[in-house]
Amino acid sequence: MILKSIALNHFRNYSDMFLEFDKGTNILYGDNAQGKTNILEAVYVSGTTKSHKGSKDKELIQFGQEESHIRTVVERDGLDYQIDMHIKKHKPKGIAINKVPIKKASELFGILNIVFFSPEDLNIIKNGPSERRRFLDMELCQLDSIYLYHLTKYNKILNQRNKLLKDINFRPELADTLSVWDMQLIEYGKKIINSRNKFIERLNEIVPNIHKNISGNREELILHYEPNVKEDDMERELLKNQARDLKFGMTSIGPHRDDMSFNIQDVDIRRFGSQGQQRSCALSLKLSEIELVKQSIRETPVLILDDVLSELDSSRQNFLLNSIHDIQTVITCTGLDEFVKNRFEINKVFRVVNGTVSDEM
Repeated sequence: MILKSIALNHFRNYSDMFLEFDKGTNILYGDNAQGKTNILEAVYVSGTTKSHKGSKDKELIQFGQEESHIRTVVERDGLDYQIDMHIKKHKPKGIAINKVPIKKASELFGILNIVFFSPEDLNIIKNGPSERRRFLDMELCQLDSIYLYHLTKYNKILNQRNKLLKDINFRPELADTLSVWDMQLIEYGKKIINSRNKFIERLNEIVPNIHKNISGNREELILHYEPNVKEDDMERELLKNQARDLKFGMTSIGPHRDDMSFNIQDVDIRRFGSQGQQRSCALSLKLSEIELVKQSIRETPVLILDDVLSELDSSRQNFLLNSIHDIQTVITCTGLDEFVKNRFEINKVFRVVNGTVSDEM
Protein backbone atom coordinates (compact mmCIF):
# COMPACT_ATOMS: atom_id res chain seq x y z
CA MET A 1 0.00 0.00 0.00
CA ILE A 2 1.45 3.34 -1.09
CA LEU A 3 0.25 6.86 -0.41
CA LYS A 4 1.03 8.51 -3.75
CA SER A 5 -0.25 12.07 -3.37
CA ILE A 6 -2.51 14.44 -1.50
CA ALA A 7 -4.13 17.72 -2.57
CA LEU A 8 -5.68 20.16 -0.08
CA ASN A 9 -8.04 23.03 -0.72
CA HIS A 10 -9.02 25.32 2.18
CA PHE A 11 -7.95 22.69 4.72
CA ARG A 12 -6.69 24.14 8.02
CA ASN A 13 -3.99 26.68 7.03
CA TYR A 14 -3.69 25.45 3.41
CA SER A 15 -5.49 27.39 0.69
CA ASP A 16 -4.19 25.18 -2.11
CA MET A 17 -1.52 22.51 -1.78
CA PHE A 18 -0.37 19.39 -3.64
CA LEU A 19 2.24 16.82 -2.55
CA GLU A 20 3.60 13.70 -4.24
CA PHE A 21 5.14 11.19 -1.82
CA ASP A 22 7.95 8.71 -2.31
CA LYS A 23 7.24 5.05 -1.55
CA GLY A 24 10.05 5.14 1.02
CA THR A 25 10.73 7.73 3.71
CA ASN A 26 9.24 11.22 3.42
CA ILE A 27 10.28 14.06 5.72
CA LEU A 28 8.21 17.18 6.41
CA TYR A 29 10.33 19.63 8.36
CA GLY A 30 9.98 23.19 9.60
CA ASP A 31 9.34 25.24 12.71
CA ASN A 32 6.42 24.53 15.00
CA ALA A 33 2.94 25.81 14.09
CA GLN A 34 3.67 25.96 10.35
CA GLY A 35 1.22 23.26 9.25
CA LYS A 36 3.19 19.99 9.23
CA THR A 37 0.70 18.13 11.41
CA ASN A 38 -2.20 19.50 9.34
CA ILE A 39 -0.94 17.50 6.34
CA LEU A 40 -0.76 14.34 8.43
CA GLU A 41 -4.24 15.02 9.77
CA ALA A 42 -5.56 15.29 6.20
CA VAL A 43 -3.97 11.93 5.35
CA TYR A 44 -5.59 10.36 8.40
CA VAL A 45 -8.99 11.85 7.57
CA SER A 46 -8.65 10.38 4.06
CA GLY A 47 -8.23 6.90 5.46
CA THR A 48 -10.67 7.00 8.36
CA THR A 49 -13.07 9.97 7.77
CA LYS A 50 -12.05 11.31 11.21
CA SER A 51 -9.35 13.55 12.63
CA HIS A 52 -6.72 11.79 14.76
CA LYS A 53 -7.11 14.71 17.18
CA GLY A 54 -10.87 14.28 17.48
CA SER A 55 -11.54 17.62 15.76
CA LYS A 56 -14.99 18.32 14.34
CA ASP A 57 -15.41 18.67 10.59
CA LYS A 58 -16.04 22.41 10.75
CA GLU A 59 -12.71 22.86 12.58
CA LEU A 60 -10.86 21.37 9.59
CA ILE A 61 -12.05 24.10 7.24
CA GLN A 62 -9.78 27.09 6.67
CA PHE A 63 -10.85 30.19 8.56
CA GLY A 64 -13.24 32.33 6.54
CA GLN A 65 -14.23 29.47 4.19
CA GLU A 66 -17.40 27.39 4.05
CA GLU A 67 -15.96 24.10 2.83
CA SER A 68 -12.76 22.16 2.33
CA HIS A 69 -11.56 19.48 -0.10
CA ILE A 70 -9.04 16.64 0.29
CA ARG A 71 -8.01 14.51 -2.68
CA THR A 72 -5.75 11.53 -1.96
CA VAL A 73 -4.37 8.92 -4.35
CA VAL A 74 -3.46 5.52 -2.94
CA GLU A 75 -1.94 2.52 -4.70
CA ARG A 76 -3.08 -0.84 -3.41
CA ASP A 77 -2.65 -4.27 -5.03
CA GLY A 78 -1.30 -2.53 -8.13
CA LEU A 79 -4.42 -0.38 -8.54
CA ASP A 80 -4.85 3.36 -7.93
CA TYR A 81 -7.70 4.64 -5.77
CA GLN A 82 -8.62 8.32 -5.65
CA ILE A 83 -10.31 9.33 -2.42
CA ASP A 84 -12.18 12.65 -2.56
CA MET A 85 -13.54 14.29 0.58
CA HIS A 86 -15.79 17.32 0.54
CA ILE A 87 -15.99 18.76 4.07
CA LYS A 88 -18.78 21.23 4.78
CA LYS A 89 -19.47 23.45 7.77
CA HIS A 90 -23.13 22.68 8.23
CA LYS A 91 -23.66 19.39 6.37
CA PRO A 92 -22.20 15.87 6.55
CA LYS A 93 -19.01 15.36 4.55
CA GLY A 94 -19.24 13.89 1.06
CA ILE A 95 -16.90 11.04 0.11
CA ALA A 96 -16.17 9.56 -3.31
CA ILE A 97 -13.88 6.70 -4.34
CA ASN A 98 -12.65 6.94 -7.93
CA LYS A 99 -15.26 9.69 -8.40
CA VAL A 100 -18.12 7.42 -7.33
CA PRO A 101 -19.92 8.75 -4.21
CA ILE A 102 -20.25 6.34 -1.29
CA LYS A 103 -23.09 6.29 1.22
CA LYS A 104 -21.36 4.69 4.19
CA ALA A 105 -17.98 5.45 5.73
CA SER A 106 -17.39 1.71 6.06
CA GLU A 107 -17.00 1.53 2.26
CA LEU A 108 -13.83 3.61 2.59
CA PHE A 109 -12.14 1.57 5.29
CA GLY A 110 -9.37 -0.72 4.12
CA ILE A 111 -8.27 1.33 1.12
CA LEU A 112 -5.73 3.33 3.13
CA ASN A 113 -4.54 1.73 6.38
CA ILE A 114 -2.59 4.09 8.62
CA VAL A 115 -0.57 3.63 11.80
CA PHE A 116 -0.29 7.08 13.40
CA PHE A 117 2.32 7.70 16.09
CA SER A 118 2.46 11.06 17.88
CA PRO A 119 3.97 12.33 21.15
CA GLU A 120 0.49 11.98 22.70
CA ASP A 121 0.66 8.24 22.02
CA LEU A 122 3.70 7.98 24.27
CA ASN A 123 1.36 8.83 27.13
CA ILE A 124 -1.27 6.22 26.24
CA ILE A 125 0.00 4.03 29.07
CA LYS A 126 -0.22 6.59 31.88
CA ASN A 127 -3.23 8.58 30.63
CA GLY A 128 -6.85 7.73 31.38
CA PRO A 129 -8.89 4.78 30.03
CA SER A 130 -10.51 6.90 27.29
CA GLU A 131 -7.13 7.15 25.52
CA ARG A 132 -6.72 3.39 25.53
CA ARG A 133 -10.30 2.81 24.32
CA ARG A 134 -9.61 5.27 21.52
CA PHE A 135 -6.54 3.23 20.54
CA LEU A 136 -8.64 0.05 20.41
CA ASP A 137 -11.38 1.68 18.37
CA MET A 138 -9.10 3.47 15.91
CA GLU A 139 -7.25 0.31 14.96
CA LEU A 140 -10.22 -2.06 15.03
CA CYS A 141 -12.32 0.27 12.84
CA GLN A 142 -9.58 0.29 10.19
CA LEU A 143 -9.26 -3.48 10.21
CA ASP A 144 -12.88 -4.51 10.63
CA SER A 145 -15.82 -2.70 8.99
CA ILE A 146 -18.25 -4.87 11.00
CA TYR A 147 -16.70 -3.57 14.22
CA LEU A 148 -17.15 -0.02 12.94
CA TYR A 149 -20.84 -0.75 12.35
CA HIS A 150 -21.29 -2.27 15.80
CA LEU A 151 -19.47 0.61 17.51
CA THR A 152 -21.47 3.24 15.63
CA LYS A 153 -24.76 1.55 16.56
CA TYR A 154 -23.68 1.12 20.18
CA ASN A 155 -22.72 4.78 20.56
CA LYS A 156 -26.02 5.97 19.06
CA ILE A 157 -28.03 3.69 21.35
CA LEU A 158 -25.93 4.75 24.36
CA ASN A 159 -26.69 8.41 23.64
CA GLN A 160 -30.41 7.65 23.27
CA ARG A 161 -30.44 5.68 26.53
CA ASN A 162 -28.65 8.46 28.41
CA LYS A 163 -31.14 11.00 27.09
CA LEU A 164 -34.02 8.77 28.16
CA LEU A 165 -32.54 8.34 31.66
CA LYS A 166 -32.60 12.11 32.09
CA ASP A 167 -36.08 12.46 30.60
CA ILE A 168 -37.53 9.84 32.96
CA ASN A 169 -36.81 12.16 35.90
CA PHE A 170 -39.36 14.57 34.44
CA ARG A 171 -41.68 12.04 32.79
CA PRO A 172 -41.72 8.80 34.85
CA GLU A 173 -44.10 7.10 32.41
CA LEU A 174 -41.18 6.83 29.94
CA ALA A 175 -39.55 4.22 32.20
CA ASP A 176 -41.45 1.46 30.37
CA THR A 177 -39.44 2.16 27.20
CA LEU A 178 -36.04 1.75 28.86
CA SER A 179 -35.94 -2.01 28.27
CA VAL A 180 -36.11 -1.43 24.49
CA TRP A 181 -32.82 0.49 24.56
CA ASP A 182 -31.32 -1.94 27.07
CA MET A 183 -31.75 -4.91 24.74
CA GLN A 184 -30.12 -3.09 21.84
CA LEU A 185 -27.28 -1.83 24.03
CA ILE A 186 -26.63 -5.38 25.23
CA GLU A 187 -26.73 -6.77 21.68
CA TYR A 188 -24.06 -4.45 20.30
CA GLY A 189 -22.14 -4.16 23.57
CA LYS A 190 -21.49 -7.91 23.61
CA LYS A 191 -20.15 -7.80 20.05
CA ILE A 192 -17.77 -4.95 20.89
CA ILE A 193 -16.47 -6.77 23.98
CA ASN A 194 -15.92 -9.92 21.94
CA SER A 195 -14.03 -8.07 19.18
CA ARG A 196 -11.83 -6.16 21.61
CA ASN A 197 -10.97 -9.34 23.47
CA LYS A 198 -9.88 -11.09 20.25
CA PHE A 199 -7.89 -8.01 19.20
CA ILE A 200 -5.91 -7.99 22.46
CA GLU A 201 -5.29 -11.73 22.08
CA ARG A 202 -3.83 -11.12 18.62
CA LEU A 203 -1.65 -8.27 19.87
CA ASN A 204 -0.32 -10.54 22.61
CA GLU A 205 1.03 -12.85 19.92
CA ILE A 206 3.17 -9.98 18.62
CA VAL A 207 3.92 -7.52 21.46
CA PRO A 208 6.12 -9.69 23.76
CA ASN A 209 8.86 -10.33 21.19
CA ILE A 210 8.98 -6.71 20.05
CA HIS A 211 9.22 -5.47 23.63
CA LYS A 212 11.93 -8.00 24.49
CA ASN A 213 14.04 -6.57 21.67
CA ILE A 214 13.44 -2.98 22.80
CA SER A 215 14.35 -3.81 26.41
CA GLY A 216 17.40 -5.93 25.54
CA ASN A 217 15.62 -9.15 26.59
CA ARG A 218 15.16 -7.77 30.11
CA GLU A 219 11.36 -7.40 30.09
CA GLU A 220 8.31 -9.27 28.84
CA LEU A 221 5.23 -7.18 28.13
CA ILE A 222 1.74 -8.68 28.31
CA LEU A 223 -1.46 -6.79 27.53
CA HIS A 224 -4.67 -7.43 29.48
CA TYR A 225 -8.13 -6.45 28.32
CA GLU A 226 -10.17 -5.06 31.23
CA PRO A 227 -13.83 -5.03 30.19
CA ASN A 228 -16.10 -2.97 32.39
CA VAL A 229 -18.47 -5.93 32.33
CA LYS A 230 -18.14 -9.47 30.99
CA GLU A 231 -20.05 -10.40 27.86
CA ASP A 232 -22.40 -12.82 29.60
CA ASP A 233 -22.98 -10.51 32.58
CA MET A 234 -23.98 -7.37 30.72
CA GLU A 235 -27.75 -7.88 30.91
CA ARG A 236 -27.70 -8.68 34.62
CA GLU A 237 -25.35 -5.79 35.50
CA LEU A 238 -27.32 -3.29 33.45
CA LEU A 239 -30.51 -4.20 35.32
CA LYS A 240 -28.68 -4.24 38.66
CA ASN A 241 -27.40 -0.67 38.09
CA GLN A 242 -30.63 0.75 36.68
CA ALA A 243 -31.52 2.75 39.81
CA ARG A 244 -28.06 4.30 39.87
CA ASP A 245 -28.24 5.13 36.15
CA LEU A 246 -31.58 6.86 36.69
CA LYS A 247 -30.17 8.84 39.61
CA PHE A 248 -27.18 10.16 37.68
CA GLY A 249 -28.76 10.24 34.21
CA MET A 250 -26.04 8.17 32.53
CA THR A 251 -25.22 4.56 31.71
CA SER A 252 -22.61 3.16 34.11
CA ILE A 253 -22.21 -0.31 32.59
CA GLY A 254 -20.82 -1.26 29.17
CA PRO A 255 -17.79 -1.25 26.86
CA HIS A 256 -17.76 2.57 26.82
CA ARG A 257 -16.04 2.19 30.20
CA ASP A 258 -13.50 -0.51 29.23
CA ASP A 259 -9.76 -0.31 29.83
CA MET A 260 -6.60 -2.28 29.10
CA SER A 261 -3.46 -2.81 31.18
CA PHE A 262 0.22 -3.31 30.38
CA ASN A 263 2.08 -5.71 32.63
CA ILE A 264 5.80 -6.45 32.94
CA GLN A 265 6.63 -9.31 35.30
CA ASP A 266 3.10 -8.91 36.79
CA VAL A 267 3.66 -5.20 37.50
CA ASP A 268 1.03 -2.80 36.14
CA ILE A 269 3.09 -0.28 34.18
CA ARG A 270 0.21 2.21 34.13
CA ARG A 271 0.66 2.77 37.85
CA PHE A 272 4.12 1.57 38.78
CA GLY A 273 6.23 1.83 35.61
CA SER A 274 8.94 4.39 35.04
CA GLN A 275 8.52 6.93 32.24
CA GLY A 276 11.09 4.96 30.22
CA GLN A 277 9.14 1.74 30.63
CA GLN A 278 5.87 3.46 29.71
CA ARG A 279 7.43 4.91 26.55
CA SER A 280 8.93 1.54 25.59
CA CYS A 281 5.48 -0.03 26.03
CA ALA A 282 3.89 2.62 23.80
CA LEU A 283 6.56 2.05 21.15
CA SER A 284 6.00 -1.73 21.34
CA LEU A 285 2.28 -1.18 20.92
CA LYS A 286 2.69 0.94 17.78
CA LEU A 287 5.17 -1.45 16.17
CA SER A 288 2.79 -4.30 16.97
CA GLU A 289 0.02 -2.40 15.17
CA ILE A 290 2.13 -2.40 12.02
CA GLU A 291 2.71 -6.14 12.20
CA LEU A 292 -0.96 -6.83 12.93
CA VAL A 293 -2.06 -4.84 9.88
CA LYS A 294 0.44 -6.77 7.75
CA GLN A 295 -0.98 -10.07 8.99
CA SER A 296 -4.61 -8.97 8.60
CA ILE A 297 -4.59 -7.46 5.11
CA ARG A 298 -1.34 -8.84 3.63
CA GLU A 299 -0.24 -5.26 2.97
CA THR A 300 2.01 -2.84 4.80
CA PRO A 301 0.20 0.19 6.24
CA VAL A 302 1.41 3.76 5.84
CA LEU A 303 3.29 4.82 8.96
CA ILE A 304 2.96 8.41 10.16
CA LEU A 305 5.39 9.74 12.79
CA ASP A 306 4.35 13.18 13.98
CA ASP A 307 7.39 14.72 15.69
CA VAL A 308 7.70 11.60 17.80
CA LEU A 309 11.44 10.99 17.39
CA SER A 310 12.33 14.10 19.37
CA GLU A 311 10.47 12.57 22.33
CA LEU A 312 12.47 9.31 22.29
CA ASP A 313 15.99 8.71 23.59
CA SER A 314 18.66 7.58 21.11
CA SER A 315 18.26 3.82 21.74
CA ARG A 316 14.49 3.91 21.20
CA GLN A 317 14.96 6.19 18.18
CA ASN A 318 17.38 3.70 16.63
CA PHE A 319 15.10 0.75 17.34
CA LEU A 320 12.13 2.51 15.73
CA LEU A 321 14.10 3.62 12.67
CA ASN A 322 15.58 0.15 12.18
CA SER A 323 12.10 -1.38 12.39
CA ILE A 324 10.50 0.65 9.60
CA HIS A 325 12.95 0.40 6.70
CA ASP A 326 10.48 -1.65 4.61
CA ILE A 327 7.40 0.52 5.08
CA GLN A 328 6.33 3.84 3.56
CA THR A 329 6.75 6.47 6.24
CA VAL A 330 5.82 10.15 6.55
CA ILE A 331 7.74 11.91 9.33
CA THR A 332 7.49 15.44 10.69
CA CYS A 333 10.32 17.12 12.55
CA THR A 334 11.70 20.59 13.21
CA GLY A 335 15.12 19.84 11.66
CA LEU A 336 17.08 17.15 9.84
CA ASP A 337 19.97 16.80 12.29
CA GLU A 338 18.45 13.85 14.16
CA PHE A 339 18.21 11.84 10.93
CA VAL A 340 21.75 12.62 9.83
CA LYS A 341 22.96 11.59 13.29
CA ASN A 342 21.17 8.25 12.96
CA ARG A 343 22.32 7.74 9.36
CA PHE A 344 18.71 7.38 8.31
CA GLU A 345 17.97 6.96 4.60
CA ILE A 346 15.70 9.75 3.39
CA ASN A 347 13.92 9.50 0.04
CA LYS A 348 12.07 12.80 -0.09
CA VAL A 349 12.23 16.03 1.90
CA PHE A 350 9.65 18.81 2.10
CA ARG A 351 10.07 22.12 3.90
CA VAL A 352 6.91 23.55 5.45
CA VAL A 353 6.67 27.29 6.10
CA ASN A 354 3.40 28.97 7.08
CA GLY A 355 1.09 26.80 5.02
CA THR A 356 3.34 26.46 1.97
CA VAL A 357 5.35 23.35 1.09
CA SER A 358 8.51 23.21 -1.04
CA ASP A 359 10.12 20.03 -2.36
CA GLU A 360 13.82 20.02 -1.39
CA MET A 361 14.77 16.45 -2.39
